Amino acid sequence: MKETPENTIQHKVRLVKIEADYAEQRIDNFLLAQLKGVPKSLVYRILRKGEVRVNKKRAKPDYRLRAGDEVRIPPVRVAERNPLPSANLEQVQALNNQVLYEDDVLMVLNKPAGLAVHGGSGLQFGLIESLRALRPDAKHLELVHRLDRETSGCILVSKRRSALRALHEQLRSKTMDKRYLALVRGQWQAHVKLIAAPLQKNTLKSGERIVRVDATGKPSETRFRVLHSFAQCSLVEASPITGRTHQIRVHALQAGHPIACDDKYGDRVFDSAMHDLGLNRLFLHAHQLSFQHPQTGKTITVNAPLDAILQKALQGLGLAEKAVRKLGS
Repeated sequence: MKETPENTIQHKVRLVKIEADYAEQRIDNFLLAQLKGVPKSLVYRILRKGEVRVNKKRAKPDYRLRAGDEVRIPPVRVAERNPLPSANLEQVQALNNQVLYEDDVLMVLNKPAGLAVHGGSGLQFGLIESLRALRPDAKHLELVHRLDRETSGCILVSKRRSALRALHEQLRSKTMDKRYLALVRGQWQAHVKLIAAPLQKNTLKSGERIVRVDATGKPSETRFRVLHSFAQCSLVEASPITGRTHQIRVHALQAGHPIACDDKYGDRVFDSAMHDLGLNRLFLHAHQLSFQHPQTGKTITVNAPLDAILQKALQGLGLAEKAVRKLGS
């Protein structure tokens, strides 16, 4: 008998009864979520070989689950998940104070800068693992979208599979409105309102992800609006129409206005001047999120206040405290 490596778990056959919340989900996507750590190729192989059964019958990858279906998941070796963090950790407990909106099916938080949305790549835990530790009774917490680790602000989390599906559809149809505040180098010209430049994601040998404007990349669009001009920089509102990795950061750079303190795409001389104002983080903040509530259909608009570091930087540039508070509300 082969030994199971320490960082993997050998699961036995599982029979899973499908709840109503998971109805209409494709069986391949369901398995990928159930078997985290298993290569996608293996998931499709066990489907192809008929090892996965739905109501004792073979299922094709595009089969859509129905409430009450019984799914047989064969024994597979799964990479062991990191345990959830302690709910008593100060960093985890602090998230309780970052909830901006919450009801039975979703919540919006003001994600702090420096907190990844999920664990991995050497990180023991992120936002979603912390929330699951804080809310052990909420069995279906899932990120609706993502924010870069360095970016703060509104992030949407679903509590039910049905809400997740509805909110993902709003993302696909581009009816969810996300607005960011960014402090950029130089005087942004008011007539430059749209940057449409295809983006290509690359992974360096070090594992670092870098995004570049490339004709062979994915179509990407961001709208920009000048909110305030300073002597050497501008405060702009950015509204991404598409949702590519690092999109706002790279589109701002493409326009000739890199975002302050961006360690991947920024300008060192400009960043040094911003450091003198006490700015030690990327000045990109998801300040407003609007969407249709998946149950009521009503428009929900949530605003995330700026953290103390961003507020101090704007005040250091000469923006009055009252105006800073207004921007963050």
